[in-house]
Amino acid sequence: MNDEKPPSTRERILAAAADMLAEDGLTARLSVRAVAARAGVSIGSLRHHFPTQQDLRDELTRRIFDWIAPTDPIDDRSLPARDRLAGCLGQVLAAVGAGPQAREALAVAVRTFVTAEQTEQVRASYRAVERDTQHRLEGWLRTLAEEGALSVDDVPRSARLLSTVVNGLAYQRAMPADDTLTERERETLYTAVDAVLRPHPPHRT
Repeated sequence: MNDEKPPSTRERILAAAADMLAEDGLTARLSVRAVAARAGVSIGSLRHHFPTQQDLRDELTRRIFDWIAPTDPIDDRSLPARDRLAGCLGQVLAAVGAGPQAREALAVAVRTFVTAEQTEQVRASYRAVERDTQHRLEGWLRTLAEEGALSVDDVPRSARLLSTVVNGLAYQRAMPADDTLTERERETLYTAVDAVLRPHPPHRT
């Protein structure tokens, strides 16, 4: 006897859309009609769960990152706020990989978002990635703001700064580098973290 419940309509929709992304790439055209048909649901049902295609893309992007990085160091209060935030940023970079993996990730990003024809699907896909990054960074910073590590008013601006730093480091990972890259990357992350948090004791290595 199988006691497993069948997937909900929402999960069927997400699974269908994820399959389409796996087949056609991150910028696959997730039309309402095509996704609904693939999921075996009505268009009205899809619209109930995801009023816009962007809503669907945003949720897919969020789940992809959750799958890549399932742990969240920001909640480990046994560590100082700056170490937790640096750990979260390092986790994002770890997903990029290093060397050949980082070069392939950069090449895919360029092909997907830079040199590709700037269709609505391309723009919507990039918006989903950008929004998810900003949302995650703001979430981490709000957690620390609740602890008094920074002002809540500074969260959006600080998230944009950290996003820029992480993007730059991800790009650097794809470039030919010497053996000191890891240490320089760590120093840069802590410099960025220190720029957004309130004064704290000096970092000890």
